[in-house]
Amino acid sequence: MSYPTAGPDQPRSAASQQHNALMLLLVMGMAFALAVRINISPLLMDRVVNYTQEGGAFYEKLHFGTYLILLMLPLALFSQPFRLWDEDIGKFKALFWFCAAMLVLVVFLFLTGRAGSSVFVIDTYLVAGVAGLIVMALGREARRTLADFVLVMLIASTVIGIGEALTQKRLLPYDLVELSFRPLGLSEHPLALGALSATAIGFVALSQWRIWVRVAAIFVLFIGCAASGARFALLLAAAEILMLLIFVPWPGLSPRQARRGKVVVLLMTLVGGAIMVAVLAGSGLLSRFSDTLFDENFFARLTVYQTFSMVSTQQLLFGMPPADLLAMVNEKLNLPFIESAQVVIGLTFGIPLALVFTWLFCWIMLRLLRGAPLAAWIGTITFLLAALSNNTLSSKEPVVTTVFVLLLAVGTQRQVKRQA
Repeated sequence: MSYPTAGPDQPRSAASQQHNALMLLLVMGMAFALAVRINISPLLMDRVVNYTQEGGAFYEKLHFGTYLILLMLPLALFSQPFRLWDEDIGKFKALFWFCAAMLVLVVFLFLTGRAGSSVFVIDTYLVAGVAGLIVMALGREARRTLADFVLVMLIASTVIGIGEALTQKRLLPYDLVELSFRPLGLSEHPLALGALSATAIGFVALSQWRIWVRVAAIFVLFIGCAASGARFALLLAAAEILMLLIFVPWPGLSPRQARRGKVVVLLMTLVGGAIMVAVLAGSGLLSRFSDTLFDENFFARLTVYQTFSMVSTQQLLFGMPPADLLAMVNEKLNLPFIESAQVVIGLTFGIPLALVFTWLFCWIMLRLLRGAPLAAWIGTITFLLAALSNNTLSSKEPVVTTVFVLLLAVGTQRQVKRQA
């Protein structure tokens, strides 16, 4: 008697293997694109193309990681079928319309002669929406994997930053002259290192890592905030940790047990925090706290708002070229930079368009946060407060893309409970 060498399940098994291989390639490709976008700083880009400098072709103004993420979009959407369930459908639609709105905005800026204003829209916001569409199409497991990969990169950047603070030497080039040394890690600016470290704390708490790994990671991220010299980000990180301890529910415990546990952990955290502050101050990592928060940098961020009274009504309504805005601030206010996203967006877009843009950004953030766990809200609010204290939201930085990927990975409260 002879037996067939191939059964009816063999074609199905082969198709499943091909699907898994394709999925692995797509996840690895997206991980590479995110690594390039997050870790290659503008100063490194400037060594190859005119990324932030005046002049050069338009294609030079977009980050290499932006091109890679845009390339990944058709591969993720059309190389294989994908399914969405429950809240994921609404989020995918919201991301699609957000990307469409950003494209319309870019075209409008081009047609009105403000192509320079469109660059950061593409590099910061459009690419964030596209990254969101990609990770949604790759499925929930891939989202969690990519979010863990992003968190590991942020933690690695923080570790490098701490090492830089201790050795007083930077790994990446940094051309800006500062009064005191501040580390970069793998970010483009010390403030970005602090903001990303503070933001990551809330999402590390939501990861599925072992509890001791999460605690150690949060500890490292907090030290990184201190090392970066980003004072506001450090204060936000401290408040964020306390809010996570107090307000985030502890699964598997009764309300009474949870209250007792939180009191004990909170007391230990406060005592440990006091000891940590003493150690950090002794090592010099809190040197920027020797002055008040209301220093020259603080007043520079207030002074730049005088720009609104220096422009014409036409410029207020219809905006002005970014180069002209910076030249005005340099000449009339004696400020080298515009460390305010509100001023940059308001005066390059024009107030009416800036309000529409702000509404779109707030809308997509709320859609991504709908049903999300409390820790995700805490981490996102930390990000927004840190970003609004400087020009993060008006610069070509990867932080918005990072937050979108992390938010889409955590899912909703119902999904988190289901996984638990």
